[in-house]
Amino acid sequence: MKLFTRTRNFSSIAVGVVILLSLVFAQLIDETEISWQVVIALLALAVGIPHGALDHLVTLPRTSIKRMSLFILVYVFIAVLSVFAILQWNVYGFIGVVVMSAFHFGIGDTAFINELEHARGSVRANRLAQVLYAVTAGSLPVVIPLTNKESTSALAAVNDELINWHGGLDQELTNLVTGLYLITVLILAANRRWRDLIDINLLLLLAFFTPPLVAFAAYFGTWHAMRHTARLTLNLKNSQDSLRINQPAKAFRQAVLPGVPALVGTLIVSLGIALFTPGKLSDEYLWLSLVVVWALTVPHMIVTARLDKAALR
Repeated sequence: MKLFTRTRNFSSIAVGVVILLSLVFAQLIDETEISWQVVIALLALAVGIPHGALDHLVTLPRTSIKRMSLFILVYVFIAVLSVFAILQWNVYGFIGVVVMSAFHFGIGDTAFINELEHARGSVRANRLAQVLYAVTAGSLPVVIPLTNKESTSALAAVNDELINWHGGLDQELTNLVTGLYLITVLILAANRRWRDLIDINLLLLLAFFTPPLVAFAAYFGTWHAMRHTARLTLNLKNSQDSLRINQPAKAFRQAVLPGVPALVGTLIVSLGIALFTPGKLSDEYLWLSLVVVWALTVPHMIVTARLDKAALR
């Protein structure tokens, strides 16, 4: 419980700090200058990648070498197939990633809160509040940054084919997500879910008051990845042992370190693709890094759906 509470507080505070810094930087740095945003996005990707690298450790019995090998082969095959699909059909692949990410982020955040409340012995939110929180918490950091006026320059820095990914329905999507937010706030308030209200409002501020790349970076690196890593400690034996002797920080580290090789591998793969892709490396690297991360998210989401389902029961 202590680890989950600390992780939740850390992610909320980190996002709050990012919002404040973004407001300050907006007054000091030319809005057309996005190099600092690209750097932050790459750093956030680096922080977030290890959290999805332990799927095989928490979903399959490690005593079966055959099943483990088959799992890894299928996992890698789905990821590679996803890379080719996104590179081949940039816009449609990107839309798929947006929808998939919104669901994955929202459901994962709701599952994290459920597991925290289970550890505390608290009463969980009713099903309506859970569904609304999941949809809104997933949509705010994904959809809003990609439909605001600053998204054009951010998407151009990634891949200019994505600029009009929404087909001109940017305002309609913004209105839809904002409407969901208002309904969610009313339901959470009616259920006295004050801590959830703090989180949902932080995500709203992050989405509307920080540059698109920074919004995604802050959410992915300091919110989603941190909370998912905390959940992994419940499924890793070494982390469980550390939790039993009241060492939450050690338990968290033990859920991070095994995923570091995946970070190195992702960077090498992205660099390798970039070297064999026409164009300047600096222009391609962020896009290719994102493609690899998005592709890895496909099998990751399929696998973690099992853990999410159990947490939401």
